[in-house]
Amino acid sequence: MGAELRLLILVAVAVLASTASAFGHENQVILFGPFLGGFTHPVLGLDHFIAMLSVGIVSAILGGRAIWGVPATFVSFMAIGGLLGWSKVGLAMPVVETGIALSVILLGLLIAIYRQMPAFYVAIPVAFFGTMHGYAHGAEIPSIADPVQYAAGFMIGTIVIHLAGVLIGDISRRYANDRVALRVAGGVFVLTGGLFLAGVI
Repeated sequence: MGAELRLLILVAVAVLASTASAFGHENQVILFGPFLGGFTHPVLGLDHFIAMLSVGIVSAILGGRAIWGVPATFVSFMAIGGLLGWSKVGLAMPVVETGIALSVILLGLLIAIYRQMPAFYVAIPVAFFGTMHGYAHGAEIPSIADPVQYAAGFMIGTIVIHLAGVLIGDISRRYANDRVALRVAGGVFVLTGGLFLAGVI
């Protein structure tokens, strides 16, 4: 697959995610049930989708144990954040939303730079970002949903997006043109994160 086509697919998926996110979380549960409602939460939310896809891409760029270690860190801390959010403990939503926007910016920047670095330095902000995303998921569990099924759904949805990012990042390691396309996509992610931070989208 050519670099231009892959970049087009990334943009198309992002556009689809942004239009689909107009569905309320309650409607997702009514339409799909609690598990699939949770599954679609990160898939259909543009900010969550880009950040989680980026985690997978960055982990593939780093290579080695980071391929599973970085996503595992994100998912583990997302579970902690989900419990905190569900319990309504500790964090104001504006702080959480700022953390999510910063995750899109920083992860997009790492993709745009496209350089290997110690995985430990990446895992630290990824743990923080995972907590922010998890808190948002937990706080937004609809009252009509079974919380266990909903949480299982958004955890598995996150893992699926990570795997897609790992696949994209792994392919880019093999072809120079794809690395260029991915750097451009990283720049787009940074810009999108800036718009989230500014409250434009």
